[in-house]
Amino acid sequence: MLILHATANDLPGIQAIMNHNILHSTALYDYAPKSEADILQWYAEKTEAGWPVIVAKEADVVVGYGSYGTFRFKDGFKFTVEHSVYVAEGHHGKGIGNGLMQELINLAKQNGYHTMIGCIDADNVGSITFHKKFGFTEAGILRESGFKFGKWLDLLFMQLILK
Repeated sequence: MLILHATANDLPGIQAIMNHNILHSTALYDYAPKSEADILQWYAEKTEAGWPVIVAKEADVVVGYGSYGTFRFKDGFKFTVEHSVYVAEGHHGKGIGNGLMQELINLAKQNGYHTMIGCIDADNVGSITFHKKFGFTEAGILRESGFKFGKWLDLLFMQLILK
């Protein structure tokens, strides 16, 4: 497995992973799958702002992706980033997420950030456990702040202070 900075050629793989999560999980609170144009715009906005977009590849196939970006748009939050890590269906448990998360943490430290925030569906025990392995702690829950698949969802904030 290789962890690389994403290129435009990786966008169909990212799109497939993103859309699977939109359609089949509460990992993303979107309802509709992302089009090719949506992914191109997302990627352009990330790269133009200087935010990393990384991919995990096995045999030149994208099997995971990660990124971080703006947490909030006020000046006082400029040292805090919100991150995302997603692994393709059928590829969990192979260390892909670990590699992506470690690279994002390394990049955030190198770029002078102080805090990483994960916004996680409070029922997503797998993601919560995953984040705790990296030292993230629970920082608060926004009750019934999301709605998907006909039910209210609680959003858990997890935080890692970068040292």
